[in-house]
Amino acid sequence: MREINRTPRALASGRMPTVPLGRRGRAARRVLRLAILALLPALLPLGAQRAELERSTTRQLLPNGLEVIVAPARGVPLATVELVVRNGAFTQPPEYAGLAHLFEHMFFKANDAYPEPDAFMDRAANLGAVFNATTREEQVTYYLTVVADSLEGGMRFLSAALRGAQFRADELAREKVVVLGEYDRAESSPFFRLDQQIGQLLWGDFWSRKNTIGDRTVISNVTPEQMRTIRDLYYVPNNSALVVTGDVDPRAVVRLATEVFGEWPRGADPFTRAPVPAVKPLARNVALIVEEPVNAATVQIQWHGPGARADEAATFAADVFSDILNQPTSRFQRRLVESGLWQGVLVNYYTLANVGPITVSGQTAPEKLREALAVLDSALAETVTPGYFTADELEAVKANRAVTTAFGAERGSENAHTIGFWWSVLSLDYHFRYIDEMARQTPAQLQAYARTYILGKPRVTGVMLPTGARSAIGLTTAELER
Repeated sequence: MREINRTPRALASGRMPTVPLGRRGRAARRVLRLAILALLPALLPLGAQRAELERSTTRQLLPNGLEVIVAPARGVPLATVELVVRNGAFTQPPEYAGLAHLFEHMFFKANDAYPEPDAFMDRAANLGAVFNATTREEQVTYYLTVVADSLEGGMRFLSAALRGAQFRADELAREKVVVLGEYDRAESSPFFRLDQQIGQLLWGDFWSRKNTIGDRTVISNVTPEQMRTIRDLYYVPNNSALVVTGDVDPRAVVRLATEVFGEWPRGADPFTRAPVPAVKPLARNVALIVEEPVNAATVQIQWHGPGARADEAATFAADVFSDILNQPTSRFQRRLVESGLWQGVLVNYYTLANVGPITVSGQTAPEKLREALAVLDSALAETVTPGYFTADELEAVKANRAVTTAFGAERGSENAHTIGFWWSVLSLDYHFRYIDEMARQTPAQLQAYARTYILGKPRVTGVMLPTGARSAIGLTTAELER
């Protein structure tokens, strides 16, 4: 099963959802915080994380522009091979909305090496491969995990799909029905309409380049020629990386990658041929209200956050800021959740090159909505007061990030996804520096981030209410826009 993965970093990093804590819960969290702090002496000193990752990672740029990245992880005789392409929603003008994801589906169909409909899947079964693909805003990835001694077969399997796709009309017709089925399932969620309408308001003309699931009409009318256009424009080695992790020898991997992918011809720079327009700033506060058959009021507030290439430094402050506010024992959570006004609140920044969104979301009772929103605004404003962030809070979240990152690196498949994401969105260098840069963040940097991107800045406020609740409480978009 393929997936459209729009998971924010906050959830991808294993952060627990925020819930009200009783006395035992607060005590347990305090024990956990102290345990994390106790790990600090064992962590690598400041600046050493980058050196360690660089030492353990092999990088080789092939003459055709393909970057080969190898990160061995011994212990389990498995290897993960991941092809990463700088494609995804951000390359989609409105007439292509959703086609990066449909292309991902067609990748695993008939190709020149395996021309029969079932031949490609039969080959995957013979390899014992577990394989999948994902489409995100700024990358598409194809990956498989095999027994380490089947690495060559796995590479050739991906190469066959990459270079010999046929885009048969009959297969495309069947696969678009599958993708439209995914659209139907997403649309059945009560949150779908809220998410879509907030996205349209937040991104304006850029919406098709943020909307991974795409447009139903565009998907329904797709042609094989559009699939070939995507391939010819973006699926070139100088816009791609090959990431290999697991029980592998880096030198052997580079040799094999050169043999299998070295003849893949370099293409023109896709972003010279099809430049990505700039995201237009949000001009003012806007709001929307939807009603669905739900029991609670859901609030989702979004701002334009840092564009990671334009303001890289702010991305580190954004993550530490979110981590601290999401701690169940933080001043922020105590004021909002333990007061009984909110059932839960989550703060998140999603790192993207083309402006990542900042999101504050939560649930409350409809009759508490106005008071809950007022206290939320007050709690956010309080974050820039002197002494708001404590040294213990900073050290705990920095240590937690370091520990979870270390655990992730131990799993070859997870590490491949992490490397591929950062290579595509920013750079591998950013990934190498991430933990060290997180550890350098200060309260002043966190507060500068809040002032620059959140407090007093234009935002979209979306509210989903139970059916009939809007008239019952007399809520208007005008009051949400103040």
